[in-house]
Amino acid sequence: MAKENSGFSTIPETPVSEAKPPLCSRPSKASARLRRDNEREKAEKKKRRQRYVEKGGKCNVQHGNVRETYRYLTDIFTTLVDLKWRFSLLVFTLAYAITWLFFGLIWWFIAYCRGDLDHLEDHTWTPCVNNLNGFVSAFLFSIETETTIGYGHRVITDKCPEGIILLLLQAILGSMVNAFMVGCMFVKISQPNKRAETLVFSSHAVVSLRDDHLCLMFRVGDLRSSHIVEASIRAKLIKSKQTQEGEFIPLNQTDINVGFETGDDRLFLVSPLIISHEINEHSPFWEVSREQLAKDEFEIVVILEGMVEATGMTCQARSSYLMDEVLWGHRFMSVLSLEDGFYEVDYNSFHQTFEVPTPSCSAKELAEATARMDAHLYWSIPSRLDEKVEEGTEKEAGDKERNGSLANSETVQINERGPLREGAGGGFL
Repeated sequence: MAKENSGFSTIPETPVSEAKPPLCSRPSKASARLRRDNEREKAEKKKRRQRYVEKGGKCNVQHGNVRETYRYLTDIFTTLVDLKWRFSLLVFTLAYAITWLFFGLIWWFIAYCRGDLDHLEDHTWTPCVNNLNGFVSAFLFSIETETTIGYGHRVITDKCPEGIILLLLQAILGSMVNAFMVGCMFVKISQPNKRAETLVFSSHAVVSLRDDHLCLMFRVGDLRSSHIVEASIRAKLIKSKQTQEGEFIPLNQTDINVGFETGDDRLFLVSPLIISHEINEHSPFWEVSREQLAKDEFEIVVILEGMVEATGMTCQARSSYLMDEVLWGHRFMSVLSLEDGFYEVDYNSFHQTFEVPTPSCSAKELAEATARMDAHLYWSIPSRLDEKVEEGTEKEAGDKERNGSLANSETVQINERGPLREGAGGGFL
């Protein structure tokens, strides 16, 4: 039997030592395996959905083919503030260096045109600026004038009206440059988006039951002791959509209610809070089950806004959750504990979740099942009120029957005795 099946066997007839490939072929297999792994990783990266908003809050959108670039120059202050730090420092340095060089060149040109450079050794000559003997000294005098240092070695004289006018212009223009550049640097340093670095969001969102309703929840917290005043939270569902007319809307934004109608979106953000979105008939997740949630492609963008208590400036922090970052059937760990005279927040458990029993069906199916269960209980268990009503109707029917029989017997007795006659002293009742 073994001989008959030897032709179908996958084991080679040669010894194992002879069946081994040569040593030189092993690196090629390893390289082929590595190549396959790289291709698999590339395919997974392509399959992975691109974020609209990064976890850190940066919007992953770039503007291309902007032809009206002059609009950036009309709002030059905001343009300078939005620049990166290396470019801002470069502009800051160039603004002062160019003005110093420009006015230094004008001071040297005035001295050259008046002939001050030709009478350096003539003590009877009154120059426009004392001790100005070249371009370097003119540049140093320009710096002293604009920065109001005033060492006293180089001084303008009263015999140079053009120099006096230039001195006034440089003083005014230097003050404007100082105000503009210092203002830009101050605003850039005190930008409120730096305050958003200490506002944290949970790494995952969860879906579980809360008060017998499926809810989508995520957690927010503030790492600083100074609070965010008038904090409010919003959430958006980013998902492509096709209308009934066939129009395709990429990255369509749908509002997710996190308590706007009840005022729960206004936060007192002293300790970490769990933001809840009840999945009802107005929710975009009304018909989404656990299985469909894993297959669907969407992104949930959460936005926390408030006013910085220290500076009074408005601050905004953002984060997002993809479909694989929404955990179905999980709940957040508690981070708040009561100590001796204060509450302590343990941020080690801020992102931790644990599994809880949660139905895998959608909120719509859960509501329909609950309604069917309530209807079944209503029709299967009679109420006491109905029993009392039935007893009352039976009792009234019995009383009526008894009253009717008594009335018939009296009528029969009266008929047997005959009708009442006129003038009789009495009658039978």
